Amino acid sequence: MSDSGMGEGMGAQGARVRALAVLRVRSRALALALLPTAAAVVLLVGGGTGHLRGAGWDAARWGVTALAVAVLLLAAAVAALVARARPALSPTVPVAEKAAPDLYRLVRELAERLDVPAPSAIALTPDCDSWLEDRTHPGHAKRPSASGRGRYGLGGPYRRPGPARGAGAGGVAAPVLVIGSPFLWWMRVAELRAVLAPVVAGTGPAAHPDIAAARRLVRGLDAAVAVTSRPGTGPIRRVALALPERLARVLLRACGEHAALMERGVATAASERAQEVDYGLRIVAQEQVGLAYAGWDRLLTRVALPAWRMGRWPSRLDAGVVSALTELSRRDRLAEGFASRLGERPACDLLEEPGAVDEAASLLAARLFHGGPADAGPDWSPVDWQQYPEEVVDRKWRTEAARLHRVLDGMGVRPAARSAGTGRSGGPAGSAGPADTVGPLGSVGSVGSVGFAGAVDSLESTPDPGPNLARVMDHLAGPEGGGGEVGDALAAGISAELAREEAVAPPTSAEATGDAFALWGADPLPLFPLQPPRTGRELLADHVTAMVCCSAVDTAGAAPGLDWLDGPALLIDGERRAELPGRVLSLVEDGDAEPLRAWLASLGVRPEKPVRLV
Repeated sequence: MSDSGMGEGMGAQGARVRALAVLRVRSRALALALLPTAAAVVLLVGGGTGHLRGAGWDAARWGVTALAVAVLLLAAAVAALVARARPALSPTVPVAEKAAPDLYRLVRELAERLDVPAPSAIALTPDCDSWLEDRTHPGHAKRPSASGRGRYGLGGPYRRPGPARGAGAGGVAAPVLVIGSPFLWWMRVAELRAVLAPVVAGTGPAAHPDIAAARRLVRGLDAAVAVTSRPGTGPIRRVALALPERLARVLLRACGEHAALMERGVATAASERAQEVDYGLRIVAQEQVGLAYAGWDRLLTRVALPAWRMGRWPSRLDAGVVSALTELSRRDRLAEGFASRLGERPACDLLEEPGAVDEAASLLAARLFHGGPADAGPDWSPVDWQQYPEEVVDRKWRTEAARLHRVLDGMGVRPAARSAGTGRSGGPAGSAGPADTVGPLGSVGSVGSVGFAGAVDSLESTPDPGPNLARVMDHLAGPEGGGGEVGDALAAGISAELAREEAVAPPTSAEATGDAFALWGADPLPLFPLQPPRTGRELLADHVTAMVCCSAVDTAGAAPGLDWLDGPALLIDGERRAELPGRVLSLVEDGDAEPLRAWLASLGVRPEKPVRLV
């Protein structure tokens, strides 16, 4: 393919120059490996012709020959390691042409307009990004299909691409176009075409033989470097591959800078070529890319993550991102004419079965960002958005409330004595009268007219009222409560209890997660955790909030709900009450229960009433 086929400007020329520099590293390494062989041949020929005779020449001849054999064997080992290593493939949802003929037609028309080879296939990724991925490495061709679950299975049956259009005889196979699935649901068709223009334009440089060869070399070296660190590699194999892996690392380091500059030139060339396609629309579409990323991140961390932690995975995440971004636009009034934009044809209409694709992408997102088996089961089942409040939010609250009370039981905290119609001992609900506080080891401190012994006798003689919010509030209230040793002990207990529950959970194995993920060399999943581990204080605040919500649902007619931007929400009279977190933090961080008590009293919540737990 000529330079004009790569695109105009210094980007294409620079990419080719850097590709040649990468290939020169390989040539120099090969020359260095053949140097002892050449010297051995000279010595052997010299000895055979009678010119290089004598004890010294004989010793040199055998020594150099042995060195040449060793170097050749080592070079062959490195070459075999690079050829057989499987470069990492992005876990994606493959989309066959019969499942999205309109999408394939759009991409082909875009490639013709850009005068570049069309991508060999299309796949979706559950992320806000798009790229081209070469899947023609020999190691991939030897591998069986990652999944036999049909056209929307994870990894999916892989078909080796044919020759790239316009590459000529012996041309390079075109890469696969990977598209972020949130783009299909949020963007309009014209916006998607504008966003994909610079990506598809990259198939031009990718078809150049020098650039393609340089990329294969770099990807092979990278895979060879990682092969000994993959799970399942035995100690004998690690020792055998140690020296070839180290040499591959040296070669990778030698061509790393050239490869980075080559990719920068490829990106520049693709961007230059794509400027002629929908330039004005591309600016608008890039704004939608940033908006989609913000909504997708909020949806994953606030909405999907709570469900994943409970063994449920929302089956329509891409449809959910539309609701989240619509809500965000409604709240913040991001742009005028928003309603008219939504009236245009969405890009997901280019798919024959958007629901099936969304479900496959949603399951892949759950596995990438949280971990879990490849298929649904009793402990890993899908959930629709309509059932999310009842099956996820309510269950989450009651599970955490039950854990909170188990920890209190383990710490020896006695249930608070309560009578119907009272919020604290001896006072009406929500009043600021005296209270009994129970320490983390079961010690009771009495404030008011009742002495220490009388308080203990009263607690022991009162029947257990069942798990209630009053017990939690009384325990955390006071100077040494939420912000002191009492809160620290409770937070540590919750962290330990949660760690024990996670320890007994079934492990995620390479067999359970599917062959497609083994290409990443990662086990167990998740590959990309969404959040760092939560602190004890954060867990304590979550569990107290869950207890408050359970009490509100059971005693005041509140209901669990779903906020598209903030996740689980407490609905009172059909409206979300956003002031609860601040009042819970006052209790947990400062031991001040009065803001929360006043809020509960205003809503008619009865903290002394028992609640239903799981």
